Amino acid sequence: MTNTLMIITGASSGIGAELAKQADAAGHVVATVSRRPGPGQHFAADLSDPASWGAVSSWTAELVESQTWDRVVFIHNAGNLHPVGFAGEVDCDAYIENILLNSASPQALGERFIATAEKAGVPAQFQVITSGAGKRPFLGWSSYCAGKAAGDMWARTAGAERAERGSAVTIVAVGPGVVDTGMQALIRDQNAETFPLVEQFQGMESQLAAPGDVAAKLLMLSTADAGDTVGSMTLENGAVIDVSQF
Repeated sequence: MTNTLMIITGASSGIGAELAKQADAAGHVVATVSRRPGPGQHFAADLSDPASWGAVSSWTAELVESQTWDRVVFIHNAGNLHPVGFAGEVDCDAYIENILLNSASPQALGERFIATAEKAGVPAQFQVITSGAGKRPFLGWSSYCAGKAAGDMWARTAGAERAERGSAVTIVAVGPGVVDTGMQALIRDQNAETFPLVEQFQGMESQLAAPGDVAAKLLMLSTADAGDTVGSMTLENGAVIDVSQF
């Protein structure tokens, strides 16, 4: 068993909570970041507030430096769909918070994690949780779609940079698919005026993946370095993938 530090944001519910539970069961040291209380060594933070990013990064660095790890993993799972509605027709402050959480916090925390892992000289992986919403527009989700697209491009570029440096830090953006979480419940509760595809998502309820099944795949992926085989694919640094691929 490797001595692995697993840092997970958004771990108070859904996929993040399942990840923390399964990582703990696998013998990893679990540390979590969320607004609400979370499992493991917990740091309370609202990642839609830029003032929290430096504090979270400093706390992460302290954990990494606290002992000699075989591996360090940071899974940035935190995300928010609110406010659902067309741009220009929603609450402005909530829209800005969405931008900061979904678009900016993965880059800010990821950039500092890279620096921390490189300084420690430890094999590491940074996972950004992405979505199909980053690949095509969903009316009513403009800030969420833009945030996921930003995370994808950040992972591609930062991963290519690590590959150029011959680094032991792997960056990957991974889509969990459509999962039975509170976010899906929120989507189904919308009206067609603010989210025209609501009926399509209501019809998918019986097809949703279980958070625990998705968490197991993300946990498996977290053990891989660039160049390793995951399922039937070879993992590239900066890959943007979906759990259905492995």
